[in-house]
Amino acid sequence: MPKNIGLIVYIHFLLVIFGTINVGHAQKEPQYTQYMYNIGSFNPAYVGTVESPEIAGLYRAQWVDIPGAPTTMRFGANIPFGNEKMGLGFNVVNDQLGPSDQTFIDVSYSYQINISNITKLSFGMAAGGSLLNLDYSEGTVNNPLDPVLGNENVSNFYPTLGAGLFLYEEDWYTGISVPNFLTNGLYNDEVATIVEDNIQFNLIGGYVFQLSDRTKFKPAFLLNYLQNSPLNINVSANFQFIDALTIGAAYRFDNAVSGLAGFQISNGLFIGYSYDYNTNALGELSGGSHEAILKFYIGRGGFG
Repeated sequence: MPKNIGLIVYIHFLLVIFGTINVGHAQKEPQYTQYMYNIGSFNPAYVGTVESPEIAGLYRAQWVDIPGAPTTMRFGANIPFGNEKMGLGFNVVNDQLGPSDQTFIDVSYSYQINISNITKLSFGMAAGGSLLNLDYSEGTVNNPLDPVLGNENVSNFYPTLGAGLFLYEEDWYTGISVPNFLTNGLYNDEVATIVEDNIQFNLIGGYVFQLSDRTKFKPAFLLNYLQNSPLNINVSANFQFIDALTIGAAYRFDNAVSGLAGFQISNGLFIGYSYDYNTNALGELSGGSHEAILKFYIGRGGFG
């Protein structure tokens, strides 16, 4: 398939997906700026598409200097099978915000088919659970008479079931996922007014332009849509030099502008960092947001 035909397929697939989502700014899942390096955490169809096993660790400190601001830690693994059709993934994500501490744990499975000689479509499912802890003794609440806040400690476990699609070639990718379908009726007890029970959709895409033998241009985007909330739009543009150094910028509409940097220390080790500056009112109150990611590629050792 000629490269321009691949681009046409990519755009067509995006248009079809956009047609299924009503544009309607919030999100329930943890937020990432370096989402292009972290796809397996929110799309289970991605886990079997990697060339070799990957292990990743991520830390995000959001809106630093604001007490109770969100912090996120993620450990994940993507493991492709030798048949180049299936894969397994594993995720542990801890998200803290004020008095709430939520830990997501899931296992993913993916299966991919060939659409053409160079185009592949992967299907994925993830099953696990979410452990939510609330401790109102850790902070001050605006309405202490609220009966929901009468219990100082709340600890509940909820099952999660997600799915995703991931379509890709060597120089582009796109995918859509729902991290959790099991929302209705889950939060119908003492935390009902705190955790929304709407489904979130994630749409991601990216393209790699070979500008020269040593330079690549890598634009990407991530859309998050939570039912009954506006669309959260993230766009980024990275330049990669000599397959080692990556420098770029990102923008989250009506929210933040970011700088990104990454370095492929060796064939088996990548480190990335991003800094967000809020373009809304939080920009005057916080010290921005910091995010760092470390990725290990098993079986790809060596330098250069």
